[in-house]
Amino acid sequence: MKFKFENRPMLLLFVTPILFSACGQNNFKMEKQRTQDLTYNHDLDSNDNFSPDDEWLVYDTRTEKGGIGGNGKIEKIHLKTGEKVVLYELEQNQAYGPGVGAVSYSHANNEVVFIHGLMNCSEEKPYEQWRRSGVIIKDDKPGEPIFMDARDISPPFTVGALRGGTHRHEYSGDGQWIGFTYNDAIMKKLEDSTGVTHNLRTIGVSKNHQPVTVAESPDGENFSGEWFSALVVKVVPDPNPGSDEISKAAGDSWVGHSGYLKSDGGTQRARAFIGTTTNKEGEQVDEVYIVDIPEDITIPGDGALEGTETTMPAPPKGTQQRRLTYTTNNKYPGCEGIVRSSYGGSMLAYLAQDDHNIKQIFTISPWGGEPVQRTFHDSDVQGGVRWHPKEHRLIYVWQNSLMGLNIEGGKNTVLTKPTQNPPKNPVWSHDGRKIAYNRMVSNNGETPTMQIFVLEL
Repeated sequence: MKFKFENRPMLLLFVTPILFSACGQNNFKMEKQRTQDLTYNHDLDSNDNFSPDDEWLVYDTRTEKGGIGGNGKIEKIHLKTGEKVVLYELEQNQAYGPGVGAVSYSHANNEVVFIHGLMNCSEEKPYEQWRRSGVIIKDDKPGEPIFMDARDISPPFTVGALRGGTHRHEYSGDGQWIGFTYNDAIMKKLEDSTGVTHNLRTIGVSKNHQPVTVAESPDGENFSGEWFSALVVKVVPDPNPGSDEISKAAGDSWVGHSGYLKSDGGTQRARAFIGTTTNKEGEQVDEVYIVDIPEDITIPGDGALEGTETTMPAPPKGTQQRRLTYTTNNKYPGCEGIVRSSYGGSMLAYLAQDDHNIKQIFTISPWGGEPVQRTFHDSDVQGGVRWHPKEHRLIYVWQNSLMGLNIEGGKNTVLTKPTQNPPKNPVWSHDGRKIAYNRMVSNNGETPTMQIFVLEL
């Protein structure tokens, strides 16, 4: 029996005659623990962790207490041999930074990108959301950092550079763009002086287009970058009640492998995200948004790309920010999670409460319209929503088990047995044959550490 996924026939994998429960079928796979050193963490952090050839997984080694600021190492492990390679390690790292973490592989090139705190970190100027950047490491040149986004906090600011910190870096399918969330150091300074919230989280992109040169400052605050960067989402401190204005943008990811189809048959590059609105009663409600991104991000739109001392950097000409969900009148308003797109870009998945106040998976078209509820569990979906790299299938975590969902047939499958230590941060391999995830593992009562497990389908 064949089903169509993204307009191409594929055999359905999540099929088994063994009944597990009213909500899913038992199709347990043999999971294998791939990291064995229980003395430190191996954190996948809900990123794109498989190398392009699916032979390696990349991760950071942060501790829960120290976080990224207290972590100094990025590693990868070979799935067949167990060989570990240190891709980058700070010679000296303190609790206050610089710190590295949240690493992602390119889909197209043998390179990774991750958060890197500023090299001038100190107890007085520690690692912060607005004091970090993105660094690229090529597999064949470990330890040689390529600073992706330029930084310039000295007016007049530099076009193509940023004034704060980037986070949750994600490569586009072709490897030529990187999307990220962002916090602004200039707005943080204004916030501290006025007492009014200005340091608003938003979303930006960098393009492997042209290097951006910034005069390096003696204090290490300013530096050049190899990619051109711009913010693409507009946020305001006080959205008009009942409007589509937002005060925060996060939970973002690329739409499709290379965008979504437009009505004229062309492809539109875009990022989907969660935006924080204000309803008519003045309450914050998180909704799903999308922003269309022009191929040329060097042309100014309604404001300066580089921003001013009192305003955020403005999106480039051609960006179009649109609200997709309107849950304010729902019994339980709001959306959450990372908005994840199917391979072809036709569906965006996110979490929201159903009419029974249970967190479920919903999908919506990048064009908007009515959302479709995809899960109907009797308890909350715990998270970890990820699409198959080519097909209309999802994985997610529910009742401490990794679950599979066939969108076309609406069938749930239980992939791993429920345990006290649920799977976290699941990620598909590029060929769709493996799923990697984290579990906490302890030995003889010692402090649990985060280890990597892999299911082969």
